[in-house]
Amino acid sequence: MSTAVSPDPLLRRLEWTVLRRLDGMLQGDYRTLWRGTGLDLADLREYQHADDVRHIDWNVTARLQVPHVRQFTEDRELTAWFLLDLSGSVDFGSDDRTKLAVSEGFVAVVARMLTRHGNRVGAMLYGQQVHGVLPPGVGRMQVLQLLARMRQRPERKSGQATRLADLLQAAESTLRRRSMVFVVSDFISEPGWAEPLARLARRHEVLAVRLYDPAEMALPDVGMVTIEDAESGEQVLVDTQDPDFRERFEALADAHEAELREALARAGVDTLELATDDDLLASLLRFVSLRKQRLRTPVGHRFPAAMRAPAGHLEPTAPRASALA
Repeated sequence: MSTAVSPDPLLRRLEWTVLRRLDGMLQGDYRTLWRGTGLDLADLREYQHADDVRHIDWNVTARLQVPHVRQFTEDRELTAWFLLDLSGSVDFGSDDRTKLAVSEGFVAVVARMLTRHGNRVGAMLYGQQVHGVLPPGVGRMQVLQLLARMRQRPERKSGQATRLADLLQAAESTLRRRSMVFVVSDFISEPGWAEPLARLARRHEVLAVRLYDPAEMALPDVGMVTIEDAESGEQVLVDTQDPDFRERFEALADAHEAELREALARAGVDTLELATDDDLLASLLRFVSLRKQRLRTPVGHRFPAAMRAPAGHLEPTAPRASALA
């Protein structure tokens, strides 16, 4: 069934307020930010530190007794996939902006940046299961279609938890050609997603876009409030004036934060953190900086576990949003 697509005020506004301001900053950086898949063998050279070991030519290495790697001619065309978590928890926002609104803004700008240069973008959408796949396409109409699909969320059944692993496993079986993959989620999910994320990162270039709200880190002192689980519907009355309760909440939030960052680092993916109180342009500039840093690391290279940042810290390529806003 086809979906009628009309002009989107969000995309139109972002094209004027964000994309036009980014245009001048990205001049000459096309290859830096968007690296396609190399198909044609261009040359052979000696292996250097941090080269992707998958590019070693073992026949030449055996013949010359010195490790050599293959170099390829890059193809400008890039296919990007957005793996979108649209579960109930992304509806949360302590101010006027929800995590879903942050997700829509990021997807709109990045997808338009890509399609303006002839790249293809597609998406897999997850609510309580994978409920939609938008095949890769080009042009502004593809971005409008993507935004429209994000807003067509199926009715959710209460009591059913999010299983982000289902989305990642579906992407494993669907994405055949090497692609740029954006996993846009708050990563509030049942355990088990880290391993399929790591497998996906071994085959594709993956960026984890983590959505969060400051109130998820520390409760404000606002008296008696009713807290509702967005996915199970369970409600609890809590006293936020109780300092002991707020302290226990922050301790649990800190522990969850450390586990999440350790899992993302273990998966070997770059992470961009977006808060609901973030400025989108500043977030995109961090993203551009992240992409430029990637130029200094060969495509496909992942740090060994021993070289990764310790638990509770992000790798250098994953700056914390709140620290740079």
